[in-house]
Amino acid sequence: MFTKDISEIVLIVQDVLAATRFYQEVVGLQPLGETDQYWAWFWTGEPGSSSRIALHKGPLLFEEYSPYPEGERWGHVHYAFEVPQARLEEAAAHVRQQGVEVYGPRHFDWMQAESFYFYDLDGNLLEFWSPVQDEEN
Repeated sequence: MFTKDISEIVLIVQDVLAATRFYQEVVGLQPLGETDQYWAWFWTGEPGSSSRIALHKGPLLFEEYSPYPEGERWGHVHYAFEVPQARLEEAAAHVRQQGVEVYGPRHFDWMQAESFYFYDLDGNLLEFWSPVQDEEN
């Protein structure tokens, strides 16, 4: 295996400033650096960790090589944030309090986990995911 973690995910958004407010106020992420009309960066875990999310308006590097037509070169994505089990319900409630519809909980026996799902302003499916701790341990 060559990889050890996700370095970054870049989401193409229509309005970086509106998406920035959503990711700060609804998702609860901490910004990394300055935000402008084209870029915003967030830590996905503790500040200084290696994993980040960027919000971007405009083309990305090498987009001209995509086999898809302009405007369809980057699709909607789904990704999950790991949340401690003790705070999972609280995280979902926080998103609901911001006026965002939340789906779940969804239990996954095969991976012993529980999730809540919601959409961001650009139609990306976000997930708050947590492993379910064995009550005997």
